[in-house]
Amino acid sequence: MKKWLFGVLMIAAVAAAFKPRKITWVAIGDSITYLNEHPDETGNRITKGYMTRVTAQLPDIQYINKGYNGWTSGGIADAIEKLDLVKADVYSVFLGTNDWWAGRPVGTLADYINKTGNHTVYGAYRTITDKLKSLNKSAHIILITPLQRGDFVYIADMKNNAYGSYKEKKGQLLSQVAAAIDSIADYAHFDKVDLYQESGITIENAVKYKRLKDPASGVYTNYTWPAYQDVPFNPATDEYPYPVEAIDMTYDGLHPSDKGFTVIADMLVKVMRKY
Repeated sequence: MKKWLFGVLMIAAVAAAFKPRKITWVAIGDSITYLNEHPDETGNRITKGYMTRVTAQLPDIQYINKGYNGWTSGGIADAIEKLDLVKADVYSVFLGTNDWWAGRPVGTLADYINKTGNHTVYGAYRTITDKLKSLNKSAHIILITPLQRGDFVYIADMKNNAYGSYKEKKGQLLSQVAAAIDSIADYAHFDKVDLYQESGITIENAVKYKRLKDPASGVYTNYTWPAYQDVPFNPATDEYPYPVEAIDMTYDGLHPSDKGFTVIADMLVKVMRKY
């Protein structure tokens, strides 16, 4: 009887030793992260975001969504002590696209190294990553570069629109922001997911087309990239330019569709599987 009980206890102990531990992941980001819990705000054009898709593949990871609509790296850095960030095993930082649109200076790697403040992207990232390391110095930190983007038109308010990453905003390209985040990851030895260069999500496939009025005839026409960049859009009078049939990697020129979120999740899974 004692031998039997001892054997049972030994089996239980071995099973417990090999049971995967739960991993806590805090995902910091902008609206692309926020939408994971708010598919209704996409007109239900998505079913689930990248975090839900990652944890479906890696069920021992549990996530905390710290995504904020419209926020920049500077905004996150300025509010870093008010975000109720907790100790976690993994932190991801997915920002940059709003910094580009807002015209925040990218700065230089020296801003990151020397902690020059949140007025540059480099400096803001130092504030953010220092906070994360203070919460758990042994945590894995993943930096995610922004996506290439087409012309964005907000589905709930067409007056909220922005041109794509094919031209400069206030003298900077979105690719410069992505390169800065990439260089921070290399310098600080953080893990990275380079969506800008490696995801296959591009201006060309952000949407299948943009439906606009032909300036000459006034007839609605499906314009593909790059033709649509030269066709005017009037949010006060025109129809929403991205019908469901136009959805490709994004549903509105900027925010990922289910197809786009699948790509992002799969790239994250490749990194996070080793944790």
